Amino acid sequence: AKCPLSPAGAQTTQLLVEPPWTPAVWEDWVTLTCQGSGTTSATTWYKDGQRWGQNRGDRFTVTESGTYTCGRPGSGLSPPVIVLNDRLVLQVPARTLLEGDTVTLRCRV
Repeated sequence: AKCPLSPAGAQTTQLLVEPPWTPAVWEDWVTLTCQGSGTTSATTWYKDGQRWGQNRGDRFTVTESGTYTCGRPGSGLSPPVIVLNDRLVLQVPARTLLEGDTVTLRCRV
């Protein structure tokens, strides 16, 4: 699969997850923060592919499982963040991992 290249200097929308583990588990009081160009009030949130409100600001605490993305004018949609409610979850750090990195895995029961 090819990765689309952003034009030089273009800012892309990112969705930060705290605590920084993926997939996220909503019982951890997961906070999502949308980062990108444009004003905070223009942030649009999507849950499971459906538009999910524009009045949540750029940061909120998740209360249910689902696949979340956010959009900002001028920088597009963020990559998705999956929030689970499973009984057993194997998590990895929510950052870009490269071959050869030492990685701490987290098993949530």
